[in-house]
Amino acid sequence: MAAGETQLYAKVSNKLKVRSPSLLLEPLLGMGFPVHTALKALAATGRKTAEEASDWLRCHRNDPSLDDPIPQEYALFLCPTGSLLEQLQEFWRESKRQCTKNRAHEIFPHITLCDFFTCEDHKVECLYEALKRAGDRIRGSFPLVVPLALHSSISYLGFFVSDSPADVIREFATTFAMEVAVLADCTVKPCAKQLHLTLAHKFYPHHQRTLEQLARAIHPGHSCQWTAVLYSRDMRFVHYQTLRALFQYKPQNEDELTLSPGDYIFVDPSQQEETSEGWVIGTSQRTGCRGFLPENYTEQANESDTWVKHRTYTFSLAMDLVSRKDGEASSRRNGEPPPPQTPRDVSSIQALQATIARKSVLVVRHGERVDQIFGKSWLQQCSTPDGKYYRPDLNFPCSLPRRSSGIKDFENDPPLSSCGVFQARMAGEALLDSGIRITSVFTSPALRCVQTAKHILEELKLEKKFKIRVEPGIFEWTKWESGKTTPTLMTLDELQEAGFNVSMDYRPAFPLASLMPAESYDEYVNRCAVSVGWITSIRPWDGVILIVGHGSALDSCTRPLLGLPPRDSGDFAQLVRKIPSLGMCFCEENKEEGKWELVNPPVKTLTHGSNSAFNWRNWIPGS
Repeated sequence: MAAGETQLYAKVSNKLKVRSPSLLLEPLLGMGFPVHTALKALAATGRKTAEEASDWLRCHRNDPSLDDPIPQEYALFLCPTGSLLEQLQEFWRESKRQCTKNRAHEIFPHITLCDFFTCEDHKVECLYEALKRAGDRIRGSFPLVVPLALHSSISYLGFFVSDSPADVIREFATTFAMEVAVLADCTVKPCAKQLHLTLAHKFYPHHQRTLEQLARAIHPGHSCQWTAVLYSRDMRFVHYQTLRALFQYKPQNEDELTLSPGDYIFVDPSQQEETSEGWVIGTSQRTGCRGFLPENYTEQANESDTWVKHRTYTFSLAMDLVSRKDGEASSRRNGEPPPPQTPRDVSSIQALQATIARKSVLVVRHGERVDQIFGKSWLQQCSTPDGKYYRPDLNFPCSLPRRSSGIKDFENDPPLSSCGVFQARMAGEALLDSGIRITSVFTSPALRCVQTAKHILEELKLEKKFKIRVEPGIFEWTKWESGKTTPTLMTLDELQEAGFNVSMDYRPAFPLASLMPAESYDEYVNRCAVSVGWITSIRPWDGVILIVGHGSALDSCTRPLLGLPPRDSGDFAQLVRKIPSLGMCFCEENKEEGKWELVNPPVKTLTHGSNSAFNWRNWIPGS
């Protein structure tokens, strides 16, 4: 423990000695837990019950930070309830479905009353008292209706609170801050900006019109009881990404995390350089332990999913007859079964084909590559001394195509693994079921991409109808390729000899010889932009163009279509690292507005778990 932390811990401990144990604290002390860890557990669970706190302590018995005097961060929000909340939640769902996720989806509907502030664990009950005192003082003057006016800009959509009610709400926030300063010796900064309830933030500019249309369906004048809610969060992980575990995972090595469905994992994007592809290193909220975990066992979670609700104060309003009728109508609606909804992936093929009559581009990442599983030395594992290929594991490909320079050229141009072939076929089968109409196929010259395109086309029953057009311009960023020269890739003649139905007549935007080793990021994104412009300019075009490339292509080949500038290179690298095998991005041309839009892909993603090698010799007694 650092010297500064030791002094802070001693300061906290001395203050604890003069305070009598609370009703929640006494049972924990009786179980033998130290005072400082018991208080930490109570703060981390919202001081609800001693049972929850003791369960938290048992889960965190191996938490290396358990004894660290790190307080929680707290914030106060004004949250809607009733009919208005239902409308806002429906807007959240529809805006995410139609316009993809934006920053507003990270947090529930709310009006921020103060910035996050820290409070030592033994003073948390003082925050509750401050909330009650502030609420009681303002309760009589709290507005019966909080008028909300819709405001829209190129990157923000939300409701602004009108002046007079806003003054009362600010007075409540200021009163809370003063009470906290007196009771808990904490510095709280009340919100001094225009009070607002955010609907969408940092969204794509071309989604603004759709978001505005959805927002106009919200009627903020409907009955609503406003509730002040005190939340806390772990200040160590404020700028981390949050993942939610989907499946159980039992560690196979000492440095791996145990996962249970529903676990939240905090991941620092800047600390992932040393991890293998498909793995991340993170800290479990449930146990406090840190380790590696398979990323495909998780999904992205919202920032506020890990926040802890402490106390609420509801500004009870006398409901008039109209409000009661609204509530009764809502109850009737809730008691009736909702009308059946038909998701896009199970809608009729005819309806889907009508939808995709627009020009569309489907960008797909290749399947699992063999070196992703067996490491950089995979070629040595499957080569005989005389340079011939053999299959040491079922996930190695059955065979390798012939190359003029021999097997060594596969080292930097690896093929799909057997599972990669399976992934590509599953994706092709799903695309066939969706009714999507592929009319042309372009692929990176990397063998794994050409193989993925071939297997997708075979499942679509199009392998003989369309020739694969190899476009070197959408090859991976060469800075990420090993060596000082670009990889030796298979020629069109070699691909054709190996059974790939490649076009010998296609004139690419970038010939294979034009690829430069260790190119800059600007050179790479410009190459992809020019290539996509070339691909989409080819006529005739009356369906979906399939582009099979690398994980990077999902960003570098779609942003030019959307009219967006390239990302920062650091953000780009972190984004690409998370794209799974057969990840997809789907762009449609909006003829009415003359621009492209990013929409839901026609099929779902494919998630699968790790499968370690098995050696039967380990089962022989005495071996």
